[in-house]
Amino acid sequence: MILSDIRTYLQQHRRVALRDLMTHFDIDAQTLRGMLEKWIRKGQLQKLPMTASCGTQCCQCDPTLTELYEWLN
Repeated sequence: MILSDIRTYLQQHRRVALRDLMTHFDIDAQTLRGMLEKWIRKGQLQKLPMTASCGTQCCQCDPTLTELYEWLN
């Protein structure tokens, strides 16, 4: 099942950008956010505060690159 695959990926990598999950599982951002919300509600995953950029001055980062999730268990 895809949810358990995503959970395993998160447990192995601990901190993951949404873009990495999208690429690895070939799923769009909105679908993934819905799936990730399950573990956020259970307290096993947290969405880290989004930054406006990756740290450079160009301010042209794709938001999915700076949207990070961290597995807590």
